[in-house]
Amino acid sequence: MKTPPSLLSLTIDSAVLNLSDISDLSPIPDHILLDLFLRILKAGKLTEKVLKLFVATGNEEVISLVQALNIRHIVTPVLPTRCSEKF
Repeated sequence: MKTPPSLLSLTIDSAVLNLSDISDLSPIPDHILLDLFLRILKAGKLTEKVLKLFVATGNEEVISLVQALNIRHIVTPVLPTRCSEKF
């Protein structure tokens, strides 16, 4: 007989599914943050916005994992929309 999932596990699964609605991760305890980050990686939902949310928490374990996996921020070049004759 399979044991039912815990309330914490269901909550993290819901957060992964509704990631676009989350704008601040600071109220989440550190041990849950790491689990959430790992599940987001596993689900393939890590985007630049999500990465910034996790890095903004300052959680050392998450930041260490980002560095260990060599995940880097994407730097998108900004092209000028108006060119002047003077350089």
